[in-house]
Amino acid sequence: MLGSFLLFLAIFAAIGISSVIHSRRSQKDYYLASSSVSPLLVGLSAVATNNSGYMFIGVIGYTYSTGLAALWIMVGWIAGDFIASQWIHRPLRQATQQTGQLSYAGVVSHWGGKANPLLKRLIGLVSVLFLLAYASAQLMAGSKALSVLFGWEMWAGAVLGAVIVAAYCMAGGIRASIWTDAAQSVVMMMAMGVLLVVAVASLGGGADAIDAMQQVPGFLNLFPQDLIIPGLAGGLLFALGWAFAGFSVIGQPHIMVRFMALNESGNLNRARFWYYLWFTAFYLMATGVGLLARVLLPDTAGFDAELALPTIALQLLPPVLVGLILAGIFAATISTADSLILSCSSSLTQDLLPLDKLPMWLIKAATLLVTLLALGLALGNNQTVFQLVILSWSALGSALAPLLIALALGAKPSQRLSVVAMLTGLLVSLLWRELGWHGAVYEGAPAVLAGLLILAPAIGNRAAK
Repeated sequence: MLGSFLLFLAIFAAIGISSVIHSRRSQKDYYLASSSVSPLLVGLSAVATNNSGYMFIGVIGYTYSTGLAALWIMVGWIAGDFIASQWIHRPLRQATQQTGQLSYAGVVSHWGGKANPLLKRLIGLVSVLFLLAYASAQLMAGSKALSVLFGWEMWAGAVLGAVIVAAYCMAGGIRASIWTDAAQSVVMMMAMGVLLVVAVASLGGGADAIDAMQQVPGFLNLFPQDLIIPGLAGGLLFALGWAFAGFSVIGQPHIMVRFMALNESGNLNRARFWYYLWFTAFYLMATGVGLLARVLLPDTAGFDAELALPTIALQLLPPVLVGLILAGIFAATISTADSLILSCSSSLTQDLLPLDKLPMWLIKAATLLVTLLALGLALGNNQTVFQLVILSWSALGSALAPLLIALALGAKPSQRLSVVAMLTGLLVSLLWRELGWHGAVYEGAPAVLAGLLILAPAIGNRAAK
């Protein structure tokens, strides 16, 4: 098993590192792959980056603990993501070309041809803070899988991941991440399908598997049992809240940079086709594996639910396939961590530093520094992957999504209004979670609405014209 893991991991790493052949050794190539990526690679890479350790470790663990009601997160998330993409992807890709900026913050702050330096630095600062936390969660996810299957110390997987990230960054930058994303996306789709089929067969078939799930009290309830507002109303509110989580994908620099790197804006529909096809199929299979894991691993006392996937893989599959699944999980978490770290590096070098142009050695040194910071956070963190990802995701989406919506609608908010909207969305998100209200409604819903309320005058002025 260890041998097959190392073999497949080496193949994934080689795919990423080989991107150095196509490197043009420029800042635009390092951060945007010279805006030359095909729609197929954009779609598969965006799925892999979106899923990452959150899907393999977090979602399966959440489904294991919650049951069938976890499906509402999938429905809401994908619906919100799709709605947002109809408004944002094309204007963002066009603004990337028009502004000539290399970072997400740079494009947003120069949208419409007017530079807003304070806004650029604020977006850069928020991005660095929460993308670092997000990257540390990816390193944690990979470590958890390795600790189950090989008995390694938790720090070992995080260190190995950081070393591979450093290798990617020294090679092809974002192109290395995109290539690896696409490869592991295909492999993990097949591996998750195999695991799902084997798990159902081990329980005697689909009907027997459902019967076994029915024996777990409340496991097949349609809505979560701990909602503040019970019943249908609370369930629909829960799903609507998670639609805002999907909507918040437009506030995630590490995902949106994939669409910024697309070769032509006219290819966006093709990129979205691959993205939503892969996303929906994989999310359904991951949820199915989470449901089956609860039956296959019924003793929940003292069990970390986020270890469900590697544990049932170890029980059901031959060593060579276990190694493949583990390598895929690890490659997914590492390529996503790489994307997050590159976005952090972009924010640091392009948005926060006062210099217009930096030598490539200094840009790569900044990326290595960010990698070390993410590793330090991963080693010292005691939160779950699910909690850390959702916290970072909601903070970024709440701060950035309202502004991006206003800009895509043609509004031209002032720098002051944009800053106020960003800070309002961020503070509402953090306060909502701190008060514990996210159990009823995902914090991104009130936060995004609050940000849009602040920007309403600018949106209204545009509509009036």
